[in-house]
Amino acid sequence: MFMNILVIHGPNLNLLGEREPGIYGEETYDKLNNDIKTAADGLGISCEIFQSNHEGAIIDKLHEARKSCSGVVINAGAYTHYSYAIRDAIAAIRIPCIEVHISNVFARDEFRSKSVIAPVCAASVSGFGRDSYILAVEGLVRMIERRSDNK
Repeated sequence: MFMNILVIHGPNLNLLGEREPGIYGEETYDKLNNDIKTAADGLGISCEIFQSNHEGAIIDKLHEARKSCSGVVINAGAYTHYSYAIRDAIAAIRIPCIEVHISNVFARDEFRSKSVIAPVCAASVSGFGRDSYILAVEGLVRMIERRSDNK
């Protein structure tokens, strides 16, 4: 079964390696994306990666994904905590989405422990550093395969 997934990075994730390295690590955004692509290749899947600091661009990309992707891994950054527009876009596209965070959002500022997108995501992965993305990609692939097997 051909599988194409989309990984979405939200606001400020393009600054990985520079931004708060004590929380997000010192590896760059490009290194993270290379690691994600390597993991996807190892799983035999196609993986598109997209980053935007703009809510509307993320929503547009989610809408596009419904026609070309089997599922989505999304780190909506700060939008996680208040973007009902992204939440509604995830609900509307009807393909599985996995919410991902590098840090353990529940061990940080109180506002970060509330996710408005979690209720419409199939699962969430957080607190494993950059490995959160790899775990989310692996979990998404297994989820899609199980759904395919059960049809």
